[in-house]
Amino acid sequence: MSNAKNLPYLPWLEPGDAFPHVSSAWSNQDPAPGLVAAGGDLSVPTLIEAYSQGIFPWFSAGQPILWWSPDPRTVLRPEAFRLHRSLRKTLRRLLIDGRLELRMDHDFERVIRACARTTRKEQDGTWIVPGMVSAYTALHHAGLAHSVETWIDGELAGGLYAVSIGSMVFGESMFSTRTDASKLALTGLVAFAQAQNLPLIDCQQNTAHMATLGSETYSRAKFCERVHSLAVPPSPMWKFDPVYWNHFFPDDSF
Repeated sequence: MSNAKNLPYLPWLEPGDAFPHVSSAWSNQDPAPGLVAAGGDLSVPTLIEAYSQGIFPWFSAGQPILWWSPDPRTVLRPEAFRLHRSLRKTLRRLLIDGRLELRMDHDFERVIRACARTTRKEQDGTWIVPGMVSAYTALHHAGLAHSVETWIDGELAGGLYAVSIGSMVFGESMFSTRTDASKLALTGLVAFAQAQNLPLIDCQQNTAHMATLGSETYSRAKFCERVHSLAVPPSPMWKFDPVYWNHFFPDDSF
């Protein structure tokens, strides 16, 4: 890509081109820290290659595909997750009353479209543009993108979707139509990760909310090292067993 005046060089990718090394990403002193490249495509092989190198796509309508690898990177180790008292009480009450069901991959496309609507409302625009919906739906059909769904009283109340390659989980986006429903989905994902020995959930960017839940930051180099060791087969079967809730409630049985 030709340089704009006073901007650092940014590689332009044609479909099928290899990604530049993440160490070449724009620095924290540049206008868009963590930006690796632009262009390329959102095919399943390209997305697999990107995530396996610690890179993800993020762009708005009207922009080319933009590829990112922030430094530092926010992650959540499942064993460090903090289930706050109020959410714990809500979760336990819903489980005891039989009103909550945690489903995985029941309606992936509905979840990602709900995430896109939520992002648009909050940010006056969305990075989950139609092309991203199509791309991640294809990745879902390839067995590498998954939805975690909070069903309350028989209705979809919230959820999230994530990419999973080998033992590595990359969180993408969440939505909620009822209070705490997205947090319950994340709690379910953590319980699932504990049960399946999945040691790391990528949260991409640092937020105050994720910090309250126990997230931490890794340097880009450390994060990519972990990804290289974890993003290899086999992957677990994404199916939630209610017994996984016992991780948080060892004295109960659900």
